[in-house]
Amino acid sequence: MANVRNLKKDINFVLGDIIEAVYVWEHANKDKDSKDAEAIIDEAIATFDDLIVKVNAKTDNAKAHFKAINTELETKGLALIEKINNLS
Repeated sequence: MANVRNLKKDINFVLGDIIEAVYVWEHANKDKDSKDAEAIIDEAIATFDDLIVKVNAKTDNAKAHFKAINTELETKGLALIEKINNLS
């Protein structure tokens, strides 16, 4: 991991893009119920908050800690994208 700043930027960009994708879906599907889409946005915001808290936490082994956060970001991001793809 290059540094903490880049990890924070990655978290922001990934989850921001997911939220934007939900807004695009809502705009394209105005006739459909957006309750599930709003739940995805809420989950993305909660994930963002959780990951930022973990980034700011003090740890003994920073490299392993940040790698685990990056892996968690990837896993949760893919899960949110899958939920967006399953919106109907």
